[in-house]
Amino acid sequence: MDLQLAGKTALVTGSYRGTGRMIAHALAAEGAHVGVHGFALAEAETVAHEIREQGGAASALEGDILTDDGAAQLLRETQAALGDVDILVNNYGTADAGSWAKSGTLDWIEAYEKNVLSAVRVTRGLMDGMKAKGWGRIVNLGTIGSTEPAARMPHYYAAKGAMATMTVSLAKDLAGTGVTVNLVSPGLIRTKEVEERFIERGRKKGWGDTWDEVEPHVLKEFMGNLTGHVPRPEEIADVVVFIASARAGAINALNIRVDGGTTALVT
Repeated sequence: MDLQLAGKTALVTGSYRGTGRMIAHALAAEGAHVGVHGFALAEAETVAHEIREQGGAASALEGDILTDDGAAQLLRETQAALGDVDILVNNYGTADAGSWAKSGTLDWIEAYEKNVLSAVRVTRGLMDGMKAKGWGRIVNLGTIGSTEPAARMPHYYAAKGAMATMTVSLAKDLAGTGVTVNLVSPGLIRTKEVEERFIERGRKKGWGDTWDEVEPHVLKEFMGNLTGHVPRPEEIADVVVFIASARAGAINALNIRVDGGTTALVT
């Protein structure tokens, strides 16, 4: 399937690591010129270099999007390297540990800063350019916790819930402009860090010493998973890239969960 991304430009925030890195690679593989964002240029350049080594087009960009000045720096660098951006993937965010008892006011503010305002700053800087073109894709990264929040990390889930409502609000604001806005919400993702954490737990509990031995026990902790495996970052990236493509022009204002069926809901 031709996703018609050749010649498009894309900015992926927080793409110096993890799922964002895989999204940047996937967009570049489809022909987009990708802006790889990091808080330090060196970390972004590492991923941009990987993409160029594989024949793709990528530019390393830096900016502390937790501040207005840092976001403005990123937007200036983006304009210089990519011109007007066609695709924005608001991937950056952090799931910091916490609880109702231990997380204070500053923890709640920090969660909102990292997971909501960081995306708002970049979105506001790029949306007018998309409107002027008459075409654009904004893809926000959320979590299934905005649908079924846990008791732990309430500050994080509250912030990601705000991301969900923000997505719909922005989609309505951009109605009829050719710009779509969607939320992709992963569940547990099989990153290297997740594997290591569960393998360590598996050794302590006697599950085994490899992921293949440990994964069935991990899935028992997430009983709603209907696929029998923990989704990989590549699977999240594939969904994001499709939503960012011309093929997805009729998909708008949706929360698309990629979690192996863990949140098997009608609505």
